[in-house]
Amino acid sequence: MDKRKRIEVCFTPGEYQYFKDEFEIVVVIDVLRATSAICAAFEHGVKAIIPVPTVEEAMEYKKQGYLAGAERKGQIVEGFDFGNSPYTYMNADFEGKEIVLTTTNGTKSLDVAKDAEVVVVGSLLNLQALSEWLSEQHKNVLCLCSGWQDKFNLEDTICAGAISEYLINTGRFTSNEDSSIAAKYLYLSAKDNYLGYLKSSSHRRRLKNLNLNEDIKYCLTPNQASVIPILKDGKLVKL
Repeated sequence: MDKRKRIEVCFTPGEYQYFKDEFEIVVVIDVLRATSAICAAFEHGVKAIIPVPTVEEAMEYKKQGYLAGAERKGQIVEGFDFGNSPYTYMNADFEGKEIVLTTTNGTKSLDVAKDAEVVVVGSLLNLQALSEWLSEQHKNVLCLCSGWQDKFNLEDTICAGAISEYLINTGRFTSNEDSSIAAKYLYLSAKDNYLGYLKSSSHRRRLKNLNLNEDIKYCLTPNQASVIPILKDGKLVKL
């Protein structure tokens, strides 16, 4: 009998319903920029992040005195002081604080996956640390790509492909789905030059048009963080 666990890739939150009951661990990925910002935040001493799906919920928290960030379509939402740029969270004023965050895609995926047994945050920033931790869990793993407004995107899929390639190479995991195979081959094509490979990707173009090139470079540079953010009682905390 095959004792290997499964590692699969789901391209968008809209497809999560087809996978959800088969996996104990869900890795939520939104490379540009939500999950990268979350990893950067914990790497720089933030205590907790409360992800909320709507701007209205974030505003309610803000009114209660919380530090709250909101991003839609790559830009900071009016009425908020910050969005989901990783650089925002490298701020000494945020150390030891709880922050509320809503984003176009990433916090929506976290909300969709919140009832899974274990929900962790993945990005290229914490790729090595996360992959090593996952390999030791002996549980079925689903990489949930946030995509862009429920559509497929390249950067999240490539990150998911990197995680699945690592886990399969341990010999303890296997993949059955075509989505997982596609993610793996996209990763293998991109791994030597993420920035170049993603040059023409839609979200990279979108962010470039908003002059967010530094964010892009940071988010596409692997292994700058060793943290694994995990969802506990509605809050993301450091594992």
